[in-house]
Amino acid sequence: MKLLVIGSGGREHAIAWRLSKSPRVQRVFVAPGNGGTATTELLENLPYTNVDSLIEFARKENIAYTVVGPEAPLADGIVDAFRKAGLKIFGPTRQAAQLESSKDYAKAFMIRHNIPTAAYQTFTDPEAAKTYIKTQGAPIVVKADGLAAGKGVVVATSENEALDAVEQMLGDGTFGAAGARVVIEECLEGEEASFIVMCDDQQVLAMATSQDHKRLKDHDKGPNTGGMGAYSAAPIITPALHNRIMREVIQPTLQGMAKDGIPYSGFLYAGLMIGPGADNDRTIKVLEFNCRMGDPETQPIMMRVKSDLASVFEHAVNGTLEQAELEWDRRTALGVVMAAHNYPATPRTGDVITDIPENTDECVVFHAGTKLEEGVLKTAGGRVLCVTALGESVKRAQDAAYQAVRQTHFDGCQYRTDIGWRALPTDTQ
Repeated sequence: MKLLVIGSGGREHAIAWRLSKSPRVQRVFVAPGNGGTATTELLENLPYTNVDSLIEFARKENIAYTVVGPEAPLADGIVDAFRKAGLKIFGPTRQAAQLESSKDYAKAFMIRHNIPTAAYQTFTDPEAAKTYIKTQGAPIVVKADGLAAGKGVVVATSENEALDAVEQMLGDGTFGAAGARVVIEECLEGEEASFIVMCDDQQVLAMATSQDHKRLKDHDKGPNTGGMGAYSAAPIITPALHNRIMREVIQPTLQGMAKDGIPYSGFLYAGLMIGPGADNDRTIKVLEFNCRMGDPETQPIMMRVKSDLASVFEHAVNGTLEQAELEWDRRTALGVVMAAHNYPATPRTGDVITDIPENTDECVVFHAGTKLEEGVLKTAGGRVLCVTALGESVKRAQDAAYQAVRQTHFDGCQYRTDIGWRALPTDTQ
């Protein structure tokens, strides 16, 4: 069968790569793809992203089903359009995707359905927002309401930093329409983890646990980014916590969406803050919902998939997810993002990328912001590559990934040197 993956990032490269491993898959088309998907066996880029053109292509090529990677097409209603055309597609509808496309909607939804989250207020008036910040004090979190490519969140450690964030979002329009409204919420303490499930309106299938690193620099310093690296599994998610998250977060979310008349299908990603203590005593609160897999969490998760992923998606789009199973490699997978010069502000593009190591069963370089120009691979975005390796331990996976990172070159490259630090024994940090 032939499949279609929508998107151009590392997440889409990883999903398409894993789908192509299925013996039943003839070819995976990626729209629009990147330099990596253009040069990966059994993958083929499409030169357009217009929904009508994609629908026409899916019909013409008899695409079995489509998988949507990024958030923007989901928020724009690509799933609604494909379904209206009678085509199978995996992802939430435009209405359901509001869980990600509007932080205010998501917060109100969580409060309405008793899903644990941080206290908050929403503002459109900058002066009212600043008054609230001065009343609450710092640390405090300021979020652009709409989609901002993972960069619309400021965890302000000082009152002035929070006031500046409000001015950027509501005042000078740095975030455009995404920042026309802001959510200001209490700053939660603990350890973050990513919990991702597949849904088909009725059933849920949990993906492997993972943890990403949002800050640009080592020791979790610097600005928030879309993610500078990730690893799977996340040791903090014990079997007991896994059960609690399903019971206290995932199931109430899906039941709440159904109760609101918006049945949910697609990936559901809960970004969680897990408090200290024993498993039964830890607080679990939702920082955010995403309506797709995380990036860069997808890359290490896809490295660990041992099942025929194409069949799992087939069950999901056919409403038979209860028949699907996912088998995971017991090893740790760890991915290091190599970012462009001046990311996340105004990343430089056009730098030539050289010396990428050959992919192996244990180490794969997934492409994100790359493009091929007359056969030359160049940077084309902020996060350029995600070098992902498997290892018998977090340390071994980390060592293998960084060995490949150090071999790869492009001018202005920046990356963290401590991905996976939370999962390492203290004597190895």
